Amino acid sequence: MRPSGRSLNQMRDVVIETGVTKHAEGSCLIRMGDTHVLCTASIEEKPPSFLRNTGLGWVTAEYGMLPRATNTRNRREAAAGKQSGRTQEIQRLIGRALRAGVDRSALGERQITVDCDVLQADGGTRCASITGGWVALRLAVNKLLKTGTIVSDPIIDHVAAVSCGIYGGQPVLDLDYAEDSTAGTDGNFILTGSRRLIEVQMSAEGATFSRGEMIELLDLAEAGSEALVAAQKAALA
Repeated sequence: MRPSGRSLNQMRDVVIETGVTKHAEGSCLIRMGDTHVLCTASIEEKPPSFLRNTGLGWVTAEYGMLPRATNTRNRREAAAGKQSGRTQEIQRLIGRALRAGVDRSALGERQITVDCDVLQADGGTRCASITGGWVALRLAVNKLLKTGTIVSDPIIDHVAAVSCGIYGGQPVLDLDYAEDSTAGTDGNFILTGSRRLIEVQMSAEGATFSRGEMIELLDLAEAGSEALVAAQKAALA
């Protein structure tokens, strides 16, 4: 039934390759099917101005798509002179999600910026960015611990994200573009490794959905996030 031939509860193949850039304190390339995102984490030894003298650190994110990440060329936002509303919304989402897995007092007064650059898009780019962004963040924090810059681990838990939706009248896990573009209901679920919810974004695109269908999608998302956390652990092993 699915264009890819996957079963309703089947994820795309997930591969996370770490250490893919020379200079960033943490980096990975995450591939979720044909969606590929480069994630890098950069440490600055000072917090944003609004956090000075608070003892708290900050994790933030930036997100962008390369011009030929999709089947037609998109103009660079830098050339247009401003970010789109979609880009701003996604990078705020990534930052919120990653901060939920961090003890900011243990991080100390410094900022880690996670950059997520979409090399190729086939649906679920924000979810791949969050999942890969956490790996890059984890690697950057490992360096702080190794050098003794911080003494306690500020990472509280894994953070992973997956899309679910209702396609062809059936709840499905991890939508690719062919499904996402025609799904009746589309949702993004962000969870911790202990299955605590961080954020849920759901909307009816072509048809409303019931409470029961929402629970079915949440069940799929929990299974999907478990698989993604396992992929994160394997990449960091």
